Amino acid sequence: MSAAADVIKLREAFGGKIWETLEFRGEQTVKVELVALHDVLAKCHKDFGYEMILDISSVDHFGDEPRFEMVYEIASLDDSKHLRIKAKVSEDETVASATDIWVGADWHEREVWDMMGIPFTGHPNMKRILMWEGYPYFPLRKDFPLAGRPTDMPDVAFTGVAPLEGGPFVTSAGGEDVQRREPRAHVVV
Repeated sequence: MSAAADVIKLREAFGGKIWETLEFRGEQTVKVELVALHDVLAKCHKDFGYEMILDISSVDHFGDEPRFEMVYEIASLDDSKHLRIKAKVSEDETVASATDIWVGADWHEREVWDMMGIPFTGHPNMKRILMWEGYPYFPLRKDFPLAGRPTDMPDVAFTGVAPLEGGPFVTSAGGEDVQRREPRAHVVV
C-alpha cells in the first residue's frame, strides 16, 4: 500500500475531521483538526505501518488565527511510505503528546515547547530542552526581537548583538500580511 492509499483510508475513517489533503511532488500531506490529531497519528502507526517519527516541528503564522501549525513527518521503516500530518493550533490550545505512539516524539515535543511555547498534554517530561528552566520567552516565535530580551544570565559567549538585524533572512513582525513578512519579500539595497 502507498501513502496516497493511506490518505484515502484516513479520509474514510475520519471524514470531516480531515479538512484537506495535498499531493506535491509525490509527497502526501494531510491537514486535520487538532481534536483528531492524536487519533490520526495512532491509526497511521497501528494500521498503516508508520513505525518512525522523523520530525515534529511547528510553524508560527504570526498575525493569523490560529497562530501555530504542528507538522509531523512520519515514515515506514523500509522508507517506502512517507506522510506529513498538519494541524492548526491557537495560542490558548494544547496538543496531545505523541510519546505514547512513538517514544522518539519526546525530544521533538520538548523542543517545540521550548522554542515556540506550544504545550503538550500527556508528555512524560515537559520541560525545556535548550533554554534554561524559568526562561520566560519562546525564541522561535516571530515576535521575538532579533536583539533578544534582557536576561539575568551573564554574557559568557559574546558581548555584542548577533549580526542578524536587517539582513535578507529576517522576518518582519507585524507586516500587513504573511507574504509581506517573509524575508524574500524585502528588497536589500
